[in-house]
Amino acid sequence: MEIFGISLTEWVGYGASLGVLVSFLMKDIKVLRIVNSIGCALFVAYGLMLGSIPIVVTNVAILFVNAYYLLKKD
Repeated sequence: MEIFGISLTEWVGYGASLGVLVSFLMKDIKVLRIVNSIGCALFVAYGLMLGSIPIVVTNVAILFVNAYYLLKKD
């Protein structure tokens, strides 16, 4: 499936990149981790679509780190 001549896989990759990029513009660390997690989740989907285990493993690890700090009691 293509939209504007770009495959769905590429759209997911662009969305993932945008999510991670935008997360670094956040001033609030909690919001940064939430937005970054969305980008990482998209990267997991992208990695699965490509069949790329390194992309999946890296972004699942980052998701766990983000979840740890989001759920951690101060």
